[in-house]
Amino acid sequence: MMMCKQVHAPVMHIRMHFQCHPHKEKVVVVMGATGAGKSRLSIDLATRFRAEIINCDKMQVYEGLDIVTNKITDEECDCVPHHLLGLVDPETNFTAENFVSAATLALKSIVGRGKLPIIAGGSNSFIEALVNDEKYEFRSRTCLLTSKLIAIMDRYNVCFLWVDVAMPVLQQFVSERVDRMVATGMLKEVKNLYNPNMDYSKGIRRAIGVAEFDSYCRALYSSSTNEKTRAMLLESAIKETKINTCKLARRQVEKIYRLRDVKGWKIHQLDATKAFLKQGTSGAEEAWAEQVARPASVIVQEFLYNFNHYRSFATGGREPQMARHRVNKLTSFEHITIAR
Repeated sequence: MMMCKQVHAPVMHIRMHFQCHPHKEKVVVVMGATGAGKSRLSIDLATRFRAEIINCDKMQVYEGLDIVTNKITDEECDCVPHHLLGLVDPETNFTAENFVSAATLALKSIVGRGKLPIIAGGSNSFIEALVNDEKYEFRSRTCLLTSKLIAIMDRYNVCFLWVDVAMPVLQQFVSERVDRMVATGMLKEVKNLYNPNMDYSKGIRRAIGVAEFDSYCRALYSSSTNEKTRAMLLESAIKETKINTCKLARRQVEKIYRLRDVKGWKIHQLDATKAFLKQGTSGAEEAWAEQVARPASVIVQEFLYNFNHYRSFATGGREPQMARHRVNKLTSFEHITIAR
């Protein structure tokens, strides 16, 4: 799969002098289950609001398996810069702590260039780690007051958007998507990665659609297995991939409900079900615009220019509050091994 040229953007070290009540930067987070349309919405918003996108999918951060991990294509990206996408050595384990460190640097870089950061992806544990982490600068910064450094909590104001699809509709979609993935080269990716001694708990091998094909790959390279058996194992692997993808979607939605209902996050829910039901028809694009893109744009515009609607994580109060390019170097993150 052809990928867009990377942006060679050095890490920015921004020197700021704050008042006691510093200006808070704005961040948009696009959440949702796998297949719900997070990437599509983030692109829609990025082209309207002059933004750059930070990937928050724990499998898409790795280099390789572009079809298996459903990385956004060159055409789909619409020339919007992307960060933390397809860069990490697939043999390493990219953790939530790694993401917090890398995303924090990407946020500084984007804001420093006067653009809006949009964090998009289905790894809600990464998003929660970023929002809750106090070792880095998402929730804190310092200001100079009477020659003393005083911590100012809550560096960023955040607008959370949730692209939601009725689960039966979404499960049908992701099942059909697996079939499309198989038809467009998924098996070739899996076979190229396969090793009979692979550890499926490490790195990119944890992606759904890898371990599920283990028995098929073993049979494929075994002279004692006939074609009928291989075909049955292939069918079983595809079915298991569909089942596990649907399970992932349910877990992701459950996590969003927990963040909203238990953690108290203000999350704007956008129901894309009608748009999904019209896929393949002449009204599909308008349905997406009406149900998802336009409402999201209104929410983000209010978030950017209305100072009374959005939640401050530090106080619990209400505070104020657009060729696929990817940041090319993570070498400043000492604890991350980058694919060469």
